[in-house]
Amino acid sequence: PLTEINSRLFGHSLVSNAFCVYGGIAAADEEARSALDRHAQTLARELDVGHMEYRQLKPFHTDWAGKDLYFTFRKPIDPDVEQNMLDIPRKQRAMVRKGIKNGLISELDSGVDRFFALFADNVKRHGTPALPKRYFSMLREVFGKDCEILSVLHEGKLISSVLTFYFRDEVLPYYAGDREDARHLAANDFKYWELMRMGCERGYRLFDYGRSKRGTGQFDFKKNWGFEPAPLHYEYFLVNAESVPEHNPLNPKYRLFIQMWRKLPTPIANALGPHIVKNLG
Repeated sequence: PLTEINSRLFGHSLVSNAFCVYGGIAAADEEARSALDRHAQTLARELDVGHMEYRQLKPFHTDWAGKDLYFTFRKPIDPDVEQNMLDIPRKQRAMVRKGIKNGLISELDSGVDRFFALFADNVKRHGTPALPKRYFSMLREVFGKDCEILSVLHEGKLISSVLTFYFRDEVLPYYAGDREDARHLAANDFKYWELMRMGCERGYRLFDYGRSKRGTGQFDFKKNWGFEPAPLHYEYFLVNAESVPEHNPLNPKYRLFIQMWRKLPTPIANALGPHIVKNLG
């Protein structure tokens, strides 16, 4: 799969795949893989893009420009629920138990409204535009039972929520949001434990914590859960671009924008966000 992005702000590119942690070529054998790769490069030239990007778990084009910014965190789920609890390092296991002691409960949502309210507020606090609510509604509609929203409540009030995909034998939490006061209740640890527990009870075998950038709080949080970081191989076929693009919040040139976005009223940020984020991919 390839997505074409053509933006005045962020340039012209082909990405496999936009809004996804992973991508690259899906093929049954090397002959098919090579044929798809050749055609993708031809298409990139014909469209006159700046670059084409493959986002992969394993390296493919070591001769292309690369970026070692992102890491993924994947770990087997033990068939025994209690063993999964014991496999969490002591400090984070104590946080899970704190969440349980605080009376947190989890439940599955039929709609996206509660999740989106937390998600949009959460990304705005980080200075990032939010995807539109209808995007998440479409994910639920298209993926059906393979896409769920789990929400965490404290004394009947929503404090944390996560949208998760289920693929083959894997559990993949993808988008999340928390209230600002969720941390002291250990809602984040409780939320991911509930996902792991439910995944174990349903027979899933692997928990994918998703990608994070080294040096961020998310990176450290996942390591503290006992997940080992593995580098993601993002490879770039440069057509008109002279170097690998740096469209991420760590780029200093976006610092002023991030500071401004944090100060916007939420309704304005939610209205403007989709027009910007669709070009980020």
